[in-house]
Amino acid sequence: MEIREANETDISEIVKVLKASLGEDQIELSEKVWQYKHIDNPFGNSIVLIAVENEKIIGVRAFMRWEWQYESNKYMALRAVDTATHPQHQGKGIFKKLTLKAVELAKSNNDNFIFNTPNEQSRPGYLKMGWKQVGKIYVGLKPSLSFLKPKASQQDYSIEKNITQTELEVLCTDWNKRLEAKSGLFTPKSAEVLRWRYEENPLQSYEVIAGKGYYLAAYIKKRGRFKEFRIAEYIFDQNLVNKKELKRIIKKIISKFNCHLISFSPSLLDLNAKKGNLGPILTLNALNLELKEKTLLANIENWNNSIGDLELF
Repeated sequence: MEIREANETDISEIVKVLKASLGEDQIELSEKVWQYKHIDNPFGNSIVLIAVENEKIIGVRAFMRWEWQYESNKYMALRAVDTATHPQHQGKGIFKKLTLKAVELAKSNNDNFIFNTPNEQSRPGYLKMGWKQVGKIYVGLKPSLSFLKPKASQQDYSIEKNITQTELEVLCTDWNKRLEAKSGLFTPKSAEVLRWRYEENPLQSYEVIAGKGYYLAAYIKKRGRFKEFRIAEYIFDQNLVNKKELKRIIKKIISKFNCHLISFSPSLLDLNAKKGNLGPILTLNALNLELKEKTLLANIENWNNSIGDLELF
């Protein structure tokens, strides 16, 4: 078996392996989606390793590039995402071999760390390979009565941007400066990142509304009989949009949908609601970090992330 870095000519066969492993009915497993996640990403091309046997791909492991910042220090990070082993070759330790090789490659590339939110089944395997638990992600929850309104029903998501490209870039720059001064790990935003992450995402459609001094991306997450209005991203200028106006903007969007709960990142948005460690467990592999940085990132209190920064897509 040979392990090597993948190239664009491998994408078609990679998708076939993903479908064979995860199911042919997985519509989101397409070359278009792979291109979006691992090549079009404004943070850079993913690290993608494949296992090859008899000239056929039998396993794949992808680490998607991301960027984080703490004060003025920027960190080149990777998110452990797509992985699959062909059903005919499972039980050979291919996942572990690909993952460890990818970690080795990331270290040599001087990437700073790898992060992800593995489920209960896969987390023990990551911990054995050097990952550490950071903690459960903070989430804010606020009840909504929009489900009682008969006129509020599920509609198609739309993108409504009453803001120029220049104004949006200024908004993102000011937002990044605000978080830099606040102290805490955050993903620096730009108009390009927002467009890629929310407006062009083939995996999840978002309701996007932007105007002078704000940008919001959200969607409805169904949880059995309940519907959660998830605010994935909310960037705003406090000098242009006060707390009352923030709530008015949220209320305007929610009026389009039936929902029971509003979820958001409490470190970035204050809605006077219940908040706590309600999200999945974040894990970290510190590749090239000083001891002080490892200690800092190992505490979930130091992560000023939006929900969209850490949710799986």
